[in-house]
Amino acid sequence: MPTRPPPHTPATGSIWVLWTLAIGFVMAMIDVTAVNVALPDIALNLSVPLTGLVWVVDGYTLTFAALLLAGGALADRFGPKTVYQGGLAVFLLGSVLCGLATSGTGLIAARLLQGAGAALFMPSSLSLLTHAYEDDRTRARILGIWSAMVGAASAVGPLVGGILVHSYGWRSVFWVNLPLGLLGIVLAQVLIAATPRQPRALSLLSHAFGVLILTALSFFLIEGPTLGWGSAPVVAAAVVAVAAALALVQRERTGAHPLLPRALLHTAGFGAANMTGFLINFAVFGQLFLLSLYLQQARSADALQAGLQLLPMMAAFTVGNLASGRISARVGTRKPMLVGLGVAALATVALVGVRLHTPYPVLLLGLIVVNLFVAVAIPAMTTTVMQISGRTYANSAAAALNANRQIGALVGVALVGTILHTVPDWNLRLPLAFAAFALAYGLASLLVYRFVATPQAQIPCAVKTA
Repeated sequence: MPTRPPPHTPATGSIWVLWTLAIGFVMAMIDVTAVNVALPDIALNLSVPLTGLVWVVDGYTLTFAALLLAGGALADRFGPKTVYQGGLAVFLLGSVLCGLATSGTGLIAARLLQGAGAALFMPSSLSLLTHAYEDDRTRARILGIWSAMVGAASAVGPLVGGILVHSYGWRSVFWVNLPLGLLGIVLAQVLIAATPRQPRALSLLSHAFGVLILTALSFFLIEGPTLGWGSAPVVAAAVVAVAAALALVQRERTGAHPLLPRALLHTAGFGAANMTGFLINFAVFGQLFLLSLYLQQARSADALQAGLQLLPMMAAFTVGNLASGRISARVGTRKPMLVGLGVAALATVALVGVRLHTPYPVLLLGLIVVNLFVAVAIPAMTTTVMQISGRTYANSAAAALNANRQIGALVGVALVGTILHTVPDWNLRLPLAFAAFALAYGLASLLVYRFVATPQAQIPCAVKTA
């Protein structure tokens, strides 16, 4: 059987399918990590304060997380291939508007559009992968490779961003998305087979509640340090977030068309694995935001130097992702999650001792250990969720997992922003932030130990025997 599909023939299970579906995620990850390196230049060029910089990062994450479940539902309704290509097109439009932005407000608005596009193509890409690779062991290996490609994009993202910002200015970070996105749309049309639609009702009110919750939560976390936690707008945002959350829970319990199939919610390990994803991204993206500003503001590195200094610690994700697929294929997914998160928690505890003038090699070594073991856990977590869901609920499960991970990133960046705004001394900022990251990894490892087992059956079987 040829490894390269004939021209214009959809290729099920081919390695070319993997490369095609990775393009969207790779583009998004390069964009996220490169933007972090570009933040000081954006702040200088557009006169954006610290709060605005947090919005530049979290504005993208906000719409990404808030619309992911809608993206999964749309993939069920219209087919994941169609929604994947449409999401890439929306992301490209947002990238163009980012590159043309003349103010902080305009840039933040364009980042919101980018996040909406990513929310469309992300769950669709995982769903298409699940359909393309039928065997569980093969799927675990492919997801490991896929995660490694994403990890490699994350690793080179700061360096790419540093080179682009240093050579062409911060706007080039967004223009680079155009050739990647266009290539992804064309390859998907040629190589990806359309999968069966699974039409289900789209609960617009529930999705609106979700958007309202995250919007209010973001305003509360980001604007609280600036406006004051007791100010009327911040208190109102907190009240709105709580009220919308209660309304959503009530609607999910009694509504005819919940955001997530109830079979997923009642399956052992699904909720714990999703919360694990939240905690991982809380620490990973909070750490990236912290270090990008620390290296440039506290250690006086320029964008290129910061990219080079971030490269080794980010490259650890690629190494860990590559190892994870092989490990999970041999011992299952529970052990890589448990060991990876446990070691990451202990290593992050050691980093609580980092101070402003800690030698860079010491900081680098600690972060390499942390990121390496976290990277082993991430593909195992993804594989666990997708195996639990089976093909029937692949779109919804992928959307839920990625939504929880993006909400974790949103909260992590917002918390670091709060620390940076309220604590003026880097000798206190660094220990506080690393303590929060260590707590997140520790809680994640406890969740895996208590609630997550290597999946033995997919949901349809589990429901019949429940």
